[in-house]
Amino acid sequence: MRIVLLDAYSLGDADLAPVTSLGDCTCYEETAPADTAARCAGADVVVTNKVRITRDIMTQLPQLRLICVAATGTNNIDMEAAADLGIAVKNVPGYSTYSVVETTVAMALGLWRQTAYYDDFVKSGAYSASGRVFHLDRPVHELRGKCWGIIGMGQIGRAVAQVAEALGTTVCYYSTSGGNLAAGYPCLPLDRLMQMADIVSVHAPLNDRTAGLVDEAVLRLVRPSAVIVNVARGGIVDEAAVARALNEGRLAGYAADVFPEEPLPATSPLFSVTDRTRLMLTPHYAWASAEARERLVHVMAEHIRQLKKEMESCRTNSREK
Repeated sequence: MRIVLLDAYSLGDADLAPVTSLGDCTCYEETAPADTAARCAGADVVVTNKVRITRDIMTQLPQLRLICVAATGTNNIDMEAAADLGIAVKNVPGYSTYSVVETTVAMALGLWRQTAYYDDFVKSGAYSASGRVFHLDRPVHELRGKCWGIIGMGQIGRAVAQVAEALGTTVCYYSTSGGNLAAGYPCLPLDRLMQMADIVSVHAPLNDRTAGLVDEAVLRLVRPSAVIVNVARGGIVDEAAVARALNEGRLAGYAADVFPEEPLPATSPLFSVTDRTRLMLTPHYAWASAEARERLVHVMAEHIRQLKKEMESCRTNSREK
């Protein structure tokens, strides 16, 4: 069995042996679109995180049996073409839930407690020069008793709700699909959620219903003391509108681990925010705890192992005939 990993860098220092030991495996750190078809030639299994596999590429790979997506989403795979050509596509749902939930809560608390501002105050030397034991120029408030609004009540949204509730907040949510009517939490229209919530976290997929969902009009509904955390997809939140809201004092803080264009370009409107202590930006790492990446590799290995058994069974049956 020939296995090709197209963007191994995306798995960091994870032990790839559970996958690479299953066949003749070639690992590429990164793969440009122009090189994808050639690198996949002769492969039974292709493993990709973000490298796109299009219909044109698939038609050049008659031996390909399985595409393993090292992620939850399959946006980078032409699923219709794969079905037409009899190529199985296996993703890994749920492997990063704990990691994303922890990042969400850490970001929300960091913004809510003004951690970046107070950290900078000490590191800049201003605290040492102040001559005062305390510095309370930016009041902070307890999370207990506040309202946490969740956009997208899927697996991650539900897990965030449980933690938020344990921290003493009341939880409400907006369903982007019209489903996921989670018992125990009120489901609100988006405008009402944005008006009520002190913390808003986004956990929805990017699709026709959610693209540009949190736009200028929606951001004008939020409380000036509110913070927003986006760990879902960048295209759901209008970054230019967020930057204006922060600069105009209509939003207290914004945290994002995802962006419409990744890596985040230097021209992003987020870099125009004058008070960067109100921003928390991370490089799409919320999913990537060591434990999550280990789970990811092991599930992909199981997908490949199952295909290997099927191929061996077919060869055995063919010999017996």
